[in-house]
Amino acid sequence: MEWHRDEYTVSDDRWRVDREVVHRFLGDSYWARGITRDVVERAIRHSLCFGIYHLDAQVGFARMITDHATYAYLADVFVVEAHRGRGLSKWMMECVLAHPDLQGLRRLTLATRDAHGLYARFGFAPPKNPAVWMEIHRPGMYDVSPTGRPATPQEAAADGGCGGERGASSTVADVPPHLNTETTA
Repeated sequence: MEWHRDEYTVSDDRWRVDREVVHRFLGDSYWARGITRDVVERAIRHSLCFGIYHLDAQVGFARMITDHATYAYLADVFVVEAHRGRGLSKWMMECVLAHPDLQGLRRLTLATRDAHGLYARFGFAPPKNPAVWMEIHRPGMYDVSPTGRPATPQEAAADGGCGGERGASSTVADVPPHLNTETTA
């Protein structure tokens, strides 16, 4: 599907997605810092993707991870700096939520550190009962060690992980016990 407004297009054609633009943005984002190109490719391949295009250049992105029947998770939403302030994120959200494959779902969720106002206007709110939600969180999953190999959980935790700021204080105690190969005294 495509939606058009002035010189912009929102499209759900995953083959049109400029993987380099998406990888570059996500690799520098607070939520996916250091993500590899391979992981971006797999995420795109297994998601319902939306791109915003100015003429033919990609300037925004969002993806829904969904079963197309009951649930969807909104992820990796962005508009590049040069095209912000034009209402594109709001328009993209309208297009995403209007998509036929996302109608009749029982639950849509997302996580954000700084865009609560944007999502609230579309009906997103904090969970009514957060005590029933659980997660496995692996900060530092995309970090790379100085040797160029993927960081161990201990290396990622010591660097603050991609979920926090680089250089943030962290301890081995932050690593799940089954992944902790260091001994603590």
